[in-house]
Amino acid sequence: MGVGANVRAALLLFLLCVVQRSAAIWLSLPATGTKCVSEEIQSNVVVLSDYVVISDDHTHSTPTISAKVTSPYGNNLHHQENATHGQFAFTTSESGNYLACFWIDGNNQGGGDVSLNIDWKTGIAAKDWDSVARKEKIEGVELELRKLEGVVEAIHENLLYLKSREAEMRIVSEKTNGRVAWFSIMSLGVCIVVSASQIWYLKRYFQKKKLI
Repeated sequence: MGVGANVRAALLLFLLCVVQRSAAIWLSLPATGTKCVSEEIQSNVVVLSDYVVISDDHTHSTPTISAKVTSPYGNNLHHQENATHGQFAFTTSESGNYLACFWIDGNNQGGGDVSLNIDWKTGIAAKDWDSVARKEKIEGVELELRKLEGVVEAIHENLLYLKSREAEMRIVSEKTNGRVAWFSIMSLGVCIVVSASQIWYLKRYFQKKKLI
């Protein structure tokens, strides 16, 4: 019985690791210019991210960077300057592409590229499960089952979101096809009218010249 429970726990942990959305991103920031990362996220999703400058040059102070995070509609969600590390957290209010941009401030004595590590978590991966376990007094397999329940809910929400996006794209495609069809009909009608006008004009011209 104990072996079966251990197998189930291991399976739950494996599924949780597979489906949770968490990513460690490395960026090499140039001395001039900006680098950005983005992710398409649906509404009502928790986003949590930590970033830190990694400097291999120990002869100078750690370079500072600026960070800015914007929503799909351009709303400013996070803005920090002259920082070597930082964190931002928010709950998405609209579906779309969320953009995080980073660039080096003037304080870069080395003058070269700067490495930046970003720990980007969304949805179920951003949830504080330690706090949940303490609050609800659960642990072990029960906690892993609770995590898996959250993962299933997140997958279901993602499927509903993809379904709604597919419906929106289908409506747009149908409208576009309809407009193209009407444009084709109008173009054909214009061609017929122009051709008939040319024939009528040429016929009158030849009759006037008594060629026919």
